[in-house]
Amino acid sequence: QVHLVESGGGSVQPGGSLTLSCAASAFSLDRYAIGWFRQAPGKNREGVSCISSSNSNIAYADSVKGRFTISRDNAKNTVALRMSSLEPEDTGVYYCAAEPIRGVCVMTAMDYNYWGQGTQVTVSS
Repeated sequence: QVHLVESGGGSVQPGGSLTLSCAASAFSLDRYAIGWFRQAPGKNREGVSCISSSNSNIAYADSVKGRFTISRDNAKNTVALRMSSLEPEDTGVYYCAAEPIRGVCVMTAMDYNYWGQGTQVTVSS
């Protein structure tokens, strides 16, 4: 069974940084495309970033380009989302998702079947 766990969320002031981690048990993340999504109160879940299984394709939402970095650590079986220059608009619950698709990554929630439980990120002064 695919089981994902996010960690690293918290509260930070505007301009601060956080690194989220998505960890898996019982399967290897390197065979999956991984997406990071977020959902703010009253808003739809939106794609933030994704990385393909081969790491050859990486994408970011326009709102986070230049501030967020996604990376994969196969030895630790984790995918990280490094977030810097955080803004209040980045507040929300962040989810990682996995799907066994090869060669591409997508930032559409409906394309992912496996999800973590989410971790809260709050950016506020």
